[in-house]
Order: sequence, then structure tokens, then C-alpha cells
Amino acid sequence: MEIGPKYKTNGDCEFVVWAPFRKLSLQLLTPKEQIFQMEKDEKGFWRATIENIQHEVCYRYILDSSLIRPDPASHFQPYGIYNASQTVNHVLFNWNDGDWKGIDLSSMIIYELHVGTFTAEGNFEAIIPRLEELRSIGINSIELMPIAQFPGERNWGYDGVFPFAVQNSYGGPIGLKKLVNECHKKGLAVILDVVYNHLGPVGNYLSDFGPYFTDKYKTPWGNAINYDGQYSDLVRNYFIENALHWFRNYHIDSLRLDAVHTIYDKSAKPFLKELAMCVRDYSKEQGRDFYLIAENDLRNSGMIQPAALTDYGINAQWCDDLHHCLHAILTGEHIGFYADFDSEQKLVQCMKNGYISLNRKTQLESENFNDMQFVVYCQNHDQIGNRIYGERLSSLISFEALKLAAGIVILSPFIPLLFMGEEFAADSPFLYFANYSNHYLTEAVKKGRLEEFKKIGLIGTQSDPFEIETFISSKLKWESRTSGNHKIMLKFYKHLLQLRTLLPVLSNLDRSCMDVDIIDNTNVIVMRRWADEHSVLIMLNFNKMDITFKLYAPPGRWGKILDSADILFGGPGTLMHSSFVTGDFITLRCNSVSVLNKVE
Repeated sequence: MEIGPKYKTNGDCEFVVWAPFRKLSLQLLTPKEQIFQMEKDEKGFWRATIENIQHEVCYRYILDSSLIRPDPASHFQPYGIYNASQTVNHVLFNWNDGDWKGIDLSSMIIYELHVGTFTAEGNFEAIIPRLEELRSIGINSIELMPIAQFPGERNWGYDGVFPFAVQNSYGGPIGLKKLVNECHKKGLAVILDVVYNHLGPVGNYLSDFGPYFTDKYKTPWGNAINYDGQYSDLVRNYFIENALHWFRNYHIDSLRLDAVHTIYDKSAKPFLKELAMCVRDYSKEQGRDFYLIAENDLRNSGMIQPAALTDYGINAQWCDDLHHCLHAILTGEHIGFYADFDSEQKLVQCMKNGYISLNRKTQLESENFNDMQFVVYCQNHDQIGNRIYGERLSSLISFEALKLAAGIVILSPFIPLLFMGEEFAADSPFLYFANYSNHYLTEAVKKGRLEEFKKIGLIGTQSDPFEIETFISSKLKWESRTSGNHKIMLKFYKHLLQLRTLLPVLSNLDRSCMDVDIIDNTNVIVMRRWADEHSVLIMLNFNKMDITFKLYAPPGRWGKILDSADILFGGPGTLMHSSFVTGDFITLRCNSVSVLNKVE
């Protein structure tokens, strides 16, 4: 059931809103103020069709003759969260992506960005001039952190309160459409981060319209969404329609589902399974695939198994374990949750299974997912922004170790994700920021974040999330990428991504075509990957010193195609010959990644 305002081909506009226990009327504010009665159906949906309505009309709902509220399914809040909604006639936009068929999930190279800090301007249209550069590096998919309307002008986006409305300070619906249109023109898919586990604490009017929330469960951010209680079928409709809204009206290619482990649902047919089914049906209708990618902290693969085997059938999910292993090994931080990820052997487990510490149940699960269903990274918004000082990995480890981390992610048999600026070793922090004006709320947020830091052993003085300087300091410094180590790192990332794209053996995401292990008495991991007659060795030296060992591999001659220690990539210089025969001794520089290709 579609909700919100929808223009018809004859120029009429139908307004639909769910409010089962209220009496509603529609108030138009432009071009002149008018009030229209609405009709209610048996499920609690209220409707009104206004003839020959102009475009971009401002409107509100009047509940029980007195309470005035914006539309909970508003497509645009031009004047912020407390003011009137505005209609959007989506048919009027001139799309030029009719031939676009998307990027296959297994081929995605994802670039996560925050619209407000990616550029100095902080809006959708300012991203467009950067797309060609991202494409030239090897990126083929951008992932936007949440853009649903939130309070104020700066926020990570996870406190949105109008899930259907595009943030006004980012450029609104037209700005987003222009960005997606240009992305598709340049061969880039667009993934959108959406939040279906809670709404933000300021300007959240959903409960005024119906039983959208439940006190049966609690999330870290307040009451949970009502996905399994009375009237939950209509609550589900709201969020399923939201997903389809992004595909239908904005041509978004995939959705990243935030923190699905806090979507509490004990029903026989879970919401996430229903959502996945609806997206699959929509994909069939459109003749191309639209994907769902989950963030799931439960560290199991059940959610991404085929729908016939589990209650879900989500296409892919973020996998934190690889990041945690890399971070613990390279930084030496073993506090908090990093304590379980502090060895190269754990990293080998990640490369083999996606997760560490597999029990029998998880092992059985792992037989039913593909490597193309895990998204991995050495940096993302959470892992940077949820540190006290918002330090990127480039501020925590050496330049050589940074290249090693990049090599592991990009050359892995999983879907790689980069966080904005990572490709040129950006050194600007990415801090948590928001724009609340309520003093009690801001103090509660600051106190809560400090408590979370203490739980994981991080101690220090955090930047004030509500000061504009915190937001400004998190903006990328694009000018830095043209000089020094920033320029060299950009060259290295481009080379890595070219290898992944051009060598079929590296774009083959099949665990049955991979061996990975640690060389005895070393901290060197060797991963062999193959496809058809082609084979490569990826050697990862985690030692802080150069190390020599005998090359154990299938018989043959192996040629060097990458050494991160090369002077070309700002390293101390390679100690490797151009080719080797199995059984030869080989010397790797400290904290380096090398790739050998089987030549005969």
C-alpha cells in the first residue's frame, strides 16, 4: 500500500496516511490555505484526492481537529522537521539512465561517504564533480550515509525522523536525483544507508499517528519499532514502502540496512524476510537486481543464507571481524572488543570463514553463503567516528602498515568497502556530530558517548559533538591528495583496484578457489587464489622487520606483479626478484603486501 502524496497523470494528487485511531483532515497551505476532509478505510488509511493541484504544494495534517503535524511519509521538509511538508511530483524529473542495469553485487567496489563532510559545500550536487575521479581510481559504487530528514543541518544521519524525506540542507529531492542520474551516467551504482530500527529523538511524530513503536523491546536509542505486535502489519507496510520509495522514485540501486540486530521481531514471518521478498519481487518487475545489505553485529551468516534455508534471504552483510583483526594486529590495541581479534591466526580464520571462533552451528551456516555476500573494510564511519578523537587509521599506524591493510581488504575474496578519503590517506578526523538545540538532550548524548568509550577502554576528552567546529574539522581536505604520501597512497590504491578488476583470479569470489595459511614460525600470511588456469600468491608480512622464507607453492615459476615496499609506492625499496621458482627463498619487507602471478 503506497503512502504519502502521489501525483496522478491527470494532475491530481492523492494523499494517503495511516492513522487508525484519529480523525484526519488535510490542510493545504499554498497557493492559498484550504482544508479538505479525508476518508478512512477499514485498515485505518485516510485518503484525499485534490484535483489539478500545482507542484510543490505545502501541506499538513490536522489530527482530531486540533493537533497539527507534518506528513509522516513526507517526501520533503523544505523548512525543517517542525514545519509543513511539501509535495514532490517525481514524474517531472528528466532521468537519463534508461539503459542502466546496475552493478552486480559480486563486482561492487564500494565507497562510503557522508554528504555533509565529503565536500566543502556539503551537498549532493557538490559530489558530482568528484565522481569522475572516483571512477578513475576503480570505484564503481558509492554508499551514502543516511540522508532522511534530521534535525538541523549537520548529523551523521542515523537520527532521521522523516524516513521518506530527503535532507533539505543536502539539496533535497532534486539534488539527490541529479546525483544518482550522474552516477549512473558514469557507471556508478548508488547504495543508500537506511535506518529501520528506530527514529531520532527530536521531531519524531510517528506515534501521533499510530502504534509504530513498542515498549516490549528497547534499542540503544529508545523504543523499538513495532514489527511483531498488534497492527504491526501496517507498520511494516510503512517501512517496506520506504524501501521501494528509494528504488522507485530515486533510482537507488541498493539499501544498506543499519543495525538489523536491533530490529526486534519474533513473528513467524520476520519483517526482514518480508522486506527481502518484496525487494526480490520488485527486482523481477524491473528486470534487474536491487540489493539489500545488512549491518549485523550478531556475527553470524544466517541472515544472508538463501530464504529457503532461513527466515531472511538478505543479499549481503557488513563483516566487522576482518576490520577488528587488522586493527588489533596493526595498532596493537587489544582493549575492549579488540581483545578477541589479536592474532594473525584469527585473521586467517576471517579470510577462510568471514568470522572468527566458528562453532558447529556457524560452520554449518557458512556452507550456505558466498564470499560475495560479505562486505569488508579496514575503515568505515563507525570504526573511525566512534573513537574519542575520530582518528583514521592513517593517524594510528605507519605508512607501510596502511598499505598492508589496504591490500588485505582489496585483494580479499570479499566485497571491499573504502571510507571517503581513505584512498589518499586523509588525516582529517571523522568525529561524531549533530545539531540539537535541546540542552538536556545534548548533555545526555555527550554523557552516553563517554560511557560507551569507557566500556571499550577508551579514555580522553571528546570533541563537543554539537559545536560546528567538530563538524567542520571532519570535512575532507581534498587538496592534500596531490602531494606527499597522500599522492603516493592514491597511486597505490588505484593500482590495487586495477589488479582486482583486471585479473579474473582476483575478481573470482569463491572460497573453494582459495588457500590461506601462516608460514611456520613467522607472522607471514600467504593466500593463494586461483581461477581456471590462473593462480596468484598474496603474501602479507605483519612483522615489523624484513623476513626471509622458502616459497612453498604449487610447482612453477612465479612473477612479481606487486610489492607495496617498492619505491614507486613510497616504500623502502623491494628486496624481491622479478620472478621465483617454487622452493626459492624470498624476502619480504616489513609490513608489506606482495602479489606473485604464476607465469609457467
